[in-house]
Amino acid sequence: MLKLAFYGKGGIGKSTTVCNLALALAEKGLQVMQIGCDPKADSTAALLNGRRAVTVLDLIRKYNDDFSWQDMVFTGEKNVHCVEAGGPVPGLGCAGRGIINALEKLESKGVYQALKIDVVLYDVLGDVVCGGFAMPMRSGYADKVYIISSGENMSIYAAANIAMAVKNFQQRNYARLGGFILNCRDVNDELNKVKTLAADFDSCITGILPRSSIVCEAEELNQAVLSAFPNSDMAQCYRNLADSILADNGVVLC
Repeated sequence: MLKLAFYGKGGIGKSTTVCNLALALAEKGLQVMQIGCDPKADSTAALLNGRRAVTVLDLIRKYNDDFSWQDMVFTGEKNVHCVEAGGPVPGLGCAGRGIINALEKLESKGVYQALKIDVVLYDVLGDVVCGGFAMPMRSGYADKVYIISSGENMSIYAAANIAMAVKNFQQRNYARLGGFILNCRDVNDELNKVKTLAADFDSCITGILPRSSIVCEAEELNQAVLSAFPNSDMAQCYRNLADSILADNGVVLC
């Protein structure tokens, strides 16, 4: 089972990218699970036609441990399995705790084995890399971390912080840095800025996603690009990204 975590500055397009990547992988016949690791619990909405999944933390609050794995998992487009970790009541508790609880419950209830999952995608909140938000990086969870960035200064800054955290965590046998994904905002010298960032961490750009109005049009329909506009050039960009990530992880499909 391949397990990949996606980090980046808030608003950089992580959930959009991960949803489309999940669909691109599912098109290849893989059993895919997307786990939203944000208290807003909206990572998988585009896969569920705008519906919100009941979060694992809500289930724990209501039933303690007296619920089945089927209560945690929702089936989205192309049979992508959707899970939302959830968060605490606003102002109370630790948001990172929701991620820890969700991942522990998925393990203890044997979800991955029951669904024969091939690929797990963690969509992690913003640029927070402490406490529970670092959980997907830990040994036994993600194999690699991919960082989504544009060429904007704050995005570059956040991406560098995340990459530094991954580098430091590697000493504990945590996830390795898989690469950077350039989600273009058409700022000056954008490609070179992200190339330089990647080189600073002995890494590379895994994929480039051009700026496209198609993405916004799909979001207005509460869908991912691969669902709303499957034959578009932008949909092919996400498929190319999926190919690059599979190749990077040595996955060969028959």
